[in-house]
Amino acid sequence: MDVRVLRYFLAVAREQTISGAAEVLHMTQPPLSKQLRELEEELGKQLFYRGKRRITLTKEGMLLRKRAEEIVSLVEKTKAEVSASDEQITGDIHIGGGETESMRPIAQAVEQVQQRHPGICVHFFSGDGYDVAERLDRGLIDFGTLIEPVEVGKYDSLRLPRPDVWGLLLRWDHPLAQQAVVRPEDLADLPLIVSRQMVGENGLSGWLGYDYEKLHIVSTGNLVNNLILLVEEGVGCALTLDGVVKAAGDRLCFRPLAPRLESWMYLVWKKYQIFSPAAEAFLHQVRASLSAGPLSQGNGREKTMGFTKL
Repeated sequence: MDVRVLRYFLAVAREQTISGAAEVLHMTQPPLSKQLRELEEELGKQLFYRGKRRITLTKEGMLLRKRAEEIVSLVEKTKAEVSASDEQITGDIHIGGGETESMRPIAQAVEQVQQRHPGICVHFFSGDGYDVAERLDRGLIDFGTLIEPVEVGKYDSLRLPRPDVWGLLLRWDHPLAQQAVVRPEDLADLPLIVSRQMVGENGLSGWLGYDYEKLHIVSTGNLVNNLILLVEEGVGCALTLDGVVKAAGDRLCFRPLAPRLESWMYLVWKKYQIFSPAAEAFLHQVRASLSAGPLSQGNGREKTMGFTKL
């Protein structure tokens, strides 16, 4: 199995016909069909169901497609890093993270580094902490941003300057919309929509003052946009961060938790990471931006997640 054959396989999986894939690959059908048969023989598994009009993937084919996409992406990333010019910093940077206002310093660093090095292209992957950590561990991204509650001790990290505030996203016609804040007792028996990371890390246990299992969780997810739709349709209220208010627009309202509950975001990367010149330039810019002003530490009265282990 080599990368060239994996590219053939991915083309067929995408086009769903041999003829369509052959056209995209600028080759004839017989050698392409031969490569696919040899790939199936090598793996000892059938990868395709060959119908009259289109080809679909078997269970093993779907698994190979996921792994092949990762392998091809990693190969392309590695080639770009190795072949980058020594005279001018160019290349790709891959960053994974959540969708909150705390990502703004990252966006600002991207703008600044591209001003100095126009040949740098930055690729973003959106996901929760589990998704980001998985891609970081596999080498598919250079940097990730992780939000508490999550343990970042296995990585090198920088804490970003602005914490996100936890609260409840709800419809304007909900009774709690009339309150300025939401307290632990307000959540009892309330249909809640939460992130899967919050469930997995039991992130609210200290703040609640009662067992996390007593919450009435009706839905979980990993990104905010679908959770916003659930709130709009009256499925429940979403425990989320203040940064999603912009995504929700004026359709919903946000009420912070009281006592105040904050989560810090960290830019993380693998320990002993050897960076490409482009990634090194980006990290240098982030460090410079953070050192330009003091990090916000809170006033001592604000309750934080307290989960990070550095």
